Amino acid sequence: MLFNSQAFIFLFLPLTLLGFFVLGRISMKLAAGWLAAASLFFYGWWSPAYVALLLASILGNFFSGTAIARAHAAGQTQRSRRLLTLAVIANLALLSYYKYANFFVDNLNAVAGTGLSLGEIILPLGISFFTFTQIAFLVDAHQGKAREYNLVHYGLFVTYFPHLIAGPILHHGEMMPQFARRDIYRPQHDLIAAGLTLFVLGLAKKVLIADGVAPYVAPVFDAPGAGLTLTMLEAWCGALAYTFQLYFDFSGYSDMAVGLSLMFGVRLPVNFHSPYKAVNIIDFWRRWHMTLSRFLRDYLYVPLGGNRKSAARRYANLLITMLLGGLWHGAGWTFVLWGALHGVYLVINHAWLALRRRLGQDRHRGTPWGRRAGCLLTFIAVVVAWVLFRAPDIDSAMAILRAMAGFNGLVLPEAWLVKLGAAGEMLAAAGIGFGATPALTRTGVLHWIWILLLVVWLAPNTQQIMAAAKPALGVLKEAPSRIQWRVSVPWALLTAGLLLAVIVNLGRHSEFLYFQF
Repeated sequence: MLFNSQAFIFLFLPLTLLGFFVLGRISMKLAAGWLAAASLFFYGWWSPAYVALLLASILGNFFSGTAIARAHAAGQTQRSRRLLTLAVIANLALLSYYKYANFFVDNLNAVAGTGLSLGEIILPLGISFFTFTQIAFLVDAHQGKAREYNLVHYGLFVTYFPHLIAGPILHHGEMMPQFARRDIYRPQHDLIAAGLTLFVLGLAKKVLIADGVAPYVAPVFDAPGAGLTLTMLEAWCGALAYTFQLYFDFSGYSDMAVGLSLMFGVRLPVNFHSPYKAVNIIDFWRRWHMTLSRFLRDYLYVPLGGNRKSAARRYANLLITMLLGGLWHGAGWTFVLWGALHGVYLVINHAWLALRRRLGQDRHRGTPWGRRAGCLLTFIAVVVAWVLFRAPDIDSAMAILRAMAGFNGLVLPEAWLVKLGAAGEMLAAAGIGFGATPALTRTGVLHWIWILLLVVWLAPNTQQIMAAAKPALGVLKEAPSRIQWRVSVPWALLTAGLLLAVIVNLGRHSEFLYFQF
């Protein structure tokens, strides 16, 4: 079931809220059980067969976590570590089978010339997210930071539908205390109003913006595979269109998840915070998919040694972490290269900061123009990397990147020669060509790009606008927005208007891009 579907908006959500609050007046356990059951129904709407897999994962990790926590509490460190190792291996084996088995077999066949085949393996929805959420719980249990002996509460923690499909990746310690609070089982009208507003804002980002710019993406990324040669303008328009499609798709989902949870009185960790405003690539990863960055830092980068070793070891740890982060996103060499490229970006960024420190310069300060230049450079680097992320294969990615670098020349749409008049003739005289641009089927993409650039760089984000409601955990400190949400008639009318606009366009709803991960 999709958040941006009529079945979810008009049936599942109101019925789940109603049942939760009615049962909450009778028993917290009944209400928690209802919400867990509703979350399983939400998951099973996609494929009932995989509900059994999700339940098996929950049961296996619950009993493993309980055993690990008890061993730790009894001072049996070695037993706790052995149990943790076995449980993590089991989780990774399950994830690897569904997500990477065919990738491994295909590459083995290509290298060794074998003809092995595992057949089609359908990737269970959200498996990367609920696997990482439970691995974090197991590690925390081993470290004495988490213990959970209530199966219903643990099941709710894992299956909680606002996060189940595409994150955020939850920590046991930030969620279980909230589920244990009595006040969340009573309707809190201010939180319901704030959550509904945030949900509608996210829905509008997805349906009106991300899905609106999506038609400009596929013609460019499919062109190399169809034997077409892209011009510089076509390649950049396609790359930028995807940059904004992914941004508003993921930002919209993140807002919807936080808003949905807030209606139930539960605050999720923030997962998205204006990443294209980042002044360097380190800052970008503090703003994009923030809970994945937290997981990779706490459960991979730090155990590898983090910043505690030599500079060379730190840079190697960064590269390993980002390579695995790329592979987490998908079983393909394009994702591996995307992760490697971001690893290189991070190494360069850390090396630059280390050099500034040795020169006696404050690494956290800079001129306003320097910060703007850093923001632009970071944005361009991210756009280049997104080409690898979106391209169907490495050859297509390289073809698009070559076109972006100008190797195929700068050719403007032929119709522009007449529209530009004398300016067009001057450009033609300067050597800029005018001709067919088949991948740029709709020149309206340029309007989208300029408008969305202004939005992502200048407009406040939803966390700033909704700051009065404190909708999420771990929000970055930013200057307060002049536009502030509050319970009022104007905001109610704006929310209703956006919802109406979304409903009109729901007929062309599509999956969220992060569902595939």
